[in-house]
Amino acid sequence: MHRSALSTFAATVALGVGTALFWPAAPAHADDAGDVARHALRSGDVDDSFYFVMGDRFANGDTGNDDGGIADDPDTDYPDSGFDPTAKGFYNGGDLQGLTEQLDYIEGLGTDAIWLTPIFENKAVQAEDGPSAGYHGYWITDFTQVDPHLGTNADLTDLAQAAHARGIKVFFDIITNHTADVIGYDEGARTAYVSKDREPYRTASGRVFDDRDYAGTDSFPPLDPDTSFPYHPVLDPGEQDLKVPAWLNDPRNYHNRGNTTFTGEDSQYGDFFGLDDLFTEKPEVRDGMLDIYRTWVKDFGIDGFRIDTMKHVDDAFWQAFGPGLLDYARSHGKPDFFMFGEVALDGQDAAAKSFTSHYTTHDDMKAVLDFPFQWAARDFASKGGSAESLGRFFRDDDWYTDGDSNAQELPTFLGNHDMGRFGYFVGKDNDGASGDELLQRDLLGHELMYFSRGNPVVYYGDEQGFTGTGGDQLARQTMFASQVPDYQDDDQLGSTETPATDSFDTDHPLYQALAGLDGLVEDNRALRRGAQQVRYAADGPGILAFSRIDRREQREYVVAVNNADSEQTADVPTWVPSGLFEKVYGDGPDQLTSGGDRRLSLTVPGLSTVVYASEKAIPTSSRAPAIDLRRPAPTAVAQSRTRVGAKVAGDSFYEVTFQAKVAGGRWRDIGTDDSAPYRVFHDTADLATGTHVSYRAAVLDNAGHARLSGVRHSRVAAPTVDLTTSGRDGEVSWLDPVTVTATVDPERPSQAVRFERSVAGGPWEGLGTDHSSPVYTVTDDVSDLEIGTEVRYRAVLVEPGTPRVADRVTVTTARPWPLRTSVTVAGSLQSELGCSGDWQPDCAATHLVFDDSDGTWRRVFTLPAGTYDWKVAVNDSWTENYGVGGAAGGANLSLTVPEGGASYEFAWDQVTHVPSVSEVPAP
Repeated sequence: MHRSALSTFAATVALGVGTALFWPAAPAHADDAGDVARHALRSGDVDDSFYFVMGDRFANGDTGNDDGGIADDPDTDYPDSGFDPTAKGFYNGGDLQGLTEQLDYIEGLGTDAIWLTPIFENKAVQAEDGPSAGYHGYWITDFTQVDPHLGTNADLTDLAQAAHARGIKVFFDIITNHTADVIGYDEGARTAYVSKDREPYRTASGRVFDDRDYAGTDSFPPLDPDTSFPYHPVLDPGEQDLKVPAWLNDPRNYHNRGNTTFTGEDSQYGDFFGLDDLFTEKPEVRDGMLDIYRTWVKDFGIDGFRIDTMKHVDDAFWQAFGPGLLDYARSHGKPDFFMFGEVALDGQDAAAKSFTSHYTTHDDMKAVLDFPFQWAARDFASKGGSAESLGRFFRDDDWYTDGDSNAQELPTFLGNHDMGRFGYFVGKDNDGASGDELLQRDLLGHELMYFSRGNPVVYYGDEQGFTGTGGDQLARQTMFASQVPDYQDDDQLGSTETPATDSFDTDHPLYQALAGLDGLVEDNRALRRGAQQVRYAADGPGILAFSRIDRREQREYVVAVNNADSEQTADVPTWVPSGLFEKVYGDGPDQLTSGGDRRLSLTVPGLSTVVYASEKAIPTSSRAPAIDLRRPAPTAVAQSRTRVGAKVAGDSFYEVTFQAKVAGGRWRDIGTDDSAPYRVFHDTADLATGTHVSYRAAVLDNAGHARLSGVRHSRVAAPTVDLTTSGRDGEVSWLDPVTVTATVDPERPSQAVRFERSVAGGPWEGLGTDHSSPVYTVTDDVSDLEIGTEVRYRAVLVEPGTPRVADRVTVTTARPWPLRTSVTVAGSLQSELGCSGDWQPDCAATHLVFDDSDGTWRRVFTLPAGTYDWKVAVNDSWTENYGVGGAAGGANLSLTVPEGGASYEFAWDQVTHVPSVSEVPAP
């Protein structure tokens, strides 16, 4: 009878586009609850506090390896060895022996795990990059050897053994996305990116194919350097066998599409400023990378890896690499082997978390660096942002919850070697603040990081108050006395010292504070491994309060963090009625008592944190509460994630396990949530549209009683299509080709997108169909249309088994307008044109002027005889710059001016990004 009613209901409802079809909850079966209910996951990966070190910048234990055994060429104007202790872009002398000798200092912080930047052998100098050296470790040539500037493989063994003897794990960065810049092209060095829709990949015989159709499989079409790529890869005679292992020297194992602009398709296929981008969709590359890193685990006993540039590698690679490496490590005596990936982005909202969590819930990786936490922590502790915003951030942790991972495992951090130090952000966000306030805000950020969920990461030098003056090279000071002028006069919070002297001061107030925080969370298990329940959040600056509860001890720890300048008071809900709470940390009474209503009144000094712990355990539940499964539905920010929530009737410490059954299969765990609101965001990206999915949940109370919900039935919703065009505010330049781009959520290799347009209300006409995932693009020439013409664009998803899904955008043609604030001709010619020096991206004397008649930036300059190198810098910065062929970060252009001098028009096309120069005839 019940099945018949469901069948009748299903037959009357058509599958909706963009929504999930669902049935009302079926009755629960109480005798199944104990089999379903689980404890929330707490693996051995949630017990570590990390100390993040750049090997070249920490300690110099062996001056004999400073030059890496490379002799300098007297004919070059830079050190070929890459060693120059006075230059921030070169090796400064740190090494693994020095790090080993400073283990006492590192251990004194309470460090559980050292995380090193890449230690592999690098290309010592890349002349195209400044020049600059590979001191940072990200220009790898030999994946089997330690870089000789850092020491030897034996030195790494010594470090690992010495660290392990102290109970400290050793992690280091690994890279699967790229190698050093070795491959060039017949068409030029560091060329502009060519998209797959313009020039698709071709087999050795010339047949067009999309690599995504083969990613994740054990087969791939044969390729030929002469026919398969948009550019023709070449190797210098002296570098044909430079890379190790040998398979890395085959140019067919790289994407060969030119430089990335870090957007859209080229984010996964383009070269990072010329760095050779690996063809990770190929099984040879995937298996080769697995072999490389398995060896480091087997031979050196490495405890885990941080994975660089994870978002720039395809999903199928991670789905094989992550589980494959974990299984290998566990079979070789590393049961708690741990990996976490870099998925860099700005923001802290649900959209940000849906993106970063994709790599754990869909790609089977264990964890990612918590970039959204860094954003939220800076906003709260440094910028004085809303406590409610931070509370919402923590409540959104459920995005990470699935069957084998959750937010508890995420490494959290406040700053790093790329973006800059937290001390720098604190100073930048609080211009004019006193030294005491800056120190307080810095400590506040660290208190938040240590007391909240996740594995805290301290960036080396932050415990000495290092600040720096920016990101990248400006955030990579040496702990030993620096000879770099830019570092020598840096401020240090909490000290009058600067990096011009050794910075291993164990009495520094931040060193002492961080060591104390680490010791506190080690001694109070709930602060390390406990569930985190948001309790109170001020609407604006003020107190954020959350509880931490270890399920075994059942004592409630209340953490209250106040980012207001003044003392604040809050009545914080707890689960302990009329109970004594003892102070664990901070300034305040030694004891407090909660009321009969279970509220605890807390007063927190300005820019401070207090922690109180209940003397007794949370009252034991007598029976499991009622649980009702809410309607499953796709989320507003990710169509591929279905929100599955449960309403629990009681108000105590509960754990809710969610399960899903796909198309009549077995019930499988999709996550256990131990903080309200109870929910998971089930990843359905790989399920076909219309697939039947059933959901249920079981609640486990703090006494071990369990109760099962009813069952909800749904169908996987159709993908969504999001269509955008180039231009601004609904206008497109009538002179420039319009770029029409569609993204599909979820994106699958079987999809294609058909593009159409309608001019001035006329009929729809086809513009083409793009089969090349992950981003679908077409360009449209509107130069024959009058200014003010309305053009409609439509993108239609083409996928077997999916109903028609489309999106449309309406634009109007208009005169071109500048897409950048300023454009500078920067190079060795600037001092001849009125600038104070050369290579100055912000010199107004060599700014170009926008011409709205043709949408080009241009200007005429008169130069004396000589040969000059130049390129285009955008918005007075090197952050965005273009060289030969319009390549982002591309090679310099060269101009030779004859005797007597001449005038030249320099120009830059803001659409193609191509710089050009032409001689202006003498009058």
